[in-house]
Amino acid sequence: MFISQELRKTNIAEYLLYMWQVENIIRAFDCSLTRIRKEYIARFDYTDEQKEELTDWYGHLIRMMNQEGCREQGHLQINKVTMQTLVELHTQLLASTKFPFYNAEYYRVLPYIVELRNRGANKDENEIETCFNSLYGVMMLRLQKKEISTNTEHAIKEITTFLGMLSDYYKKDKEEGLKFE
Repeated sequence: MFISQELRKTNIAEYLLYMWQVENIIRAFDCSLTRIRKEYIARFDYTDEQKEELTDWYGHLIRMMNQEGCREQGHLQINKVTMQTLVELHTQLLASTKFPFYNAEYYRVLPYIVELRNRGANKDENEIETCFNSLYGVMMLRLQKKEISTNTEHAIKEITTFLGMLSDYYKKDKEEGLKFE
């Protein structure tokens, strides 16, 4: 919760990846708040008040996952809305002539996106989702200490740069408002 609040303000791409990880942490503990409190939250060096706040936050997320039918897979509506907001911003940035560096970066990573989408199970997902799913997949492979090919490493590096740029534009749009015309 504390990390998510900070990431939401500073880097929306990292925030979304973090929230996907939180969804999977909840699933790993069988959506049991008791287990999360005892086996996960208890390990953190937080005050009792912070642990209680974190427990409430996880409890709220578990309720949402139950209500939204994503106990076993899928993403919370709040995360889907964040993704949709990023997709819409991406579309606006590409349609505008005021963001040539973004356009150039997009076309530089597009071949990687197409290749990754063709390898994936869902060929209909949008390009931004493909980027996030790829980053999350590699993050999971790294956590499992599995080997990642040089080509995949290169593609992920390029996609990270691209999503970083999108994230920066998101932050700027929230703080100042972007002018697309």
